[in-house]
Amino acid sequence: MAALLALISSGLWGAADYHGGNLSKKFPPTAVLSVTQIIGLIFGIILATVTGSWDAQALGSQGYLLPGIAAGFCGYLGLICLYRALATGRMGVVSPISAMSALIPLLYAIFFLDERFNTLVTIGVVFALLGAFMASGPEVSQGLPLKPVVLALGAAVGFGVCLVFMAKGSQSSAVMTMVSMRSATLIVSISILIRLRGTGGMSKANIPLLVFIGVADFSANLILGIATTKGLVSLANVLGALYPIMTALLAFIFLKERLHKVQYAGIVSAVLGVALIAGFQ
Repeated sequence: MAALLALISSGLWGAADYHGGNLSKKFPPTAVLSVTQIIGLIFGIILATVTGSWDAQALGSQGYLLPGIAAGFCGYLGLICLYRALATGRMGVVSPISAMSALIPLLYAIFFLDERFNTLVTIGVVFALLGAFMASGPEVSQGLPLKPVVLALGAAVGFGVCLVFMAKGSQSSAVMTMVSMRSATLIVSISILIRLRGTGGMSKANIPLLVFIGVADFSANLILGIATTKGLVSLANVLGALYPIMTALLAFIFLKERLHKVQYAGIVSAVLGVALIAGFQ
């Protein structure tokens, strides 16, 4: 169950990134980010109300509030680093580095939660992580400029630490952890929109896509949070990190973007890794 949930999460994340990336080519990325984050918060509040999640333990060592707030700010910091990295460097360099965020919750689970795998699952983890990296289309032939690499590493750290706090908060309530994340960064999102004096030129015609991105991103976080409560935190985050594959496939299908050989190899590697993890965990 945990593996399936994590894979669904990666699919939603990849779809949200694909549509968010396309929309960011026409409008300011910070505007797209801010609006979709606010939409995600609204969706989360509705979901929490419908499911009665407001009664979950908020404070204390087992509470969701502080981990949710920490996850929100770490995730937002990661997004800021990612956007700045993409603005100053090649996506083929930035995306694979930022996709390595899964290493942080993996190491956390191994050293602090004492999670262990058998040999075949360990091989599966390696194949899955390597597949996610290659599916992003790493491109190093023209050298590695320092600034985008440092920013991409910052994005990976921000996302990775965010995933750790998400998993911790989800032990109390996955829904309320995600609501806390969006609530923590609400002021940041509103401040960005005020600075832009609006939504960056987006109109009512963009609302359906913005709603999809906001709901898909929130749902991806939520489902991954639930996955960490159903199985090993480490494996859930490794499988959740396969989102670049979905993004690449959608770009191939709808934008006719040609995949490089390394991306095909990455997809094969990831599929093999998932098969090993699912079959022998």
